[in-house]
Amino acid sequence: MNGISNAIATGGRPWRGARRGLTPAVLRPLLTGILARYVSSSVVALCADAGSFLIFLQLGMAPALAAAAGFSIGIVVNWLVSSRVMFSSFVATAGPARQRQQLLFLGTALFGLVLTTAIVGGAAALTFNPRLAKLVAVAVSFTTTSALRHLLVFSRTRSV
Repeated sequence: MNGISNAIATGGRPWRGARRGLTPAVLRPLLTGILARYVSSSVVALCADAGSFLIFLQLGMAPALAAAAGFSIGIVVNWLVSSRVMFSSFVATAGPARQRQQLLFLGTALFGLVLTTAIVGGAAALTFNPRLAKLVAVAVSFTTTSALRHLLVFSRTRSV
């Protein structure tokens, strides 16, 4: 018998020791840190993006155009949520620094838009399901834009 089997056979609880690593001190930064805030703001924007994408598809819009329009709506929602709620302490003060930050955010958004449109449009041209292509595009775009925004837009050193 292995250690877990021995513990169960003797009435012990082998999983009890595993819980020690998930203390409030360990969980708090994961649930309230910058990654959690970024994921939260991105989920809100993704709902706006994906919801409008599906509506545009239902209305008969071409998949690439629907993806671009949905992503554009998601960009606006993401900026509003990110700058007003999630990263308000990282937003630069009014003036040139704030304009630079907004332009960097827009640049990362446009990069994500190009990725999303290319993935969905390419998949549609190859007669793949545009909804599945959108899922792939979401993963690729989220990973890319989140890294760029963390490094360029909402970093402490650049927003001051």
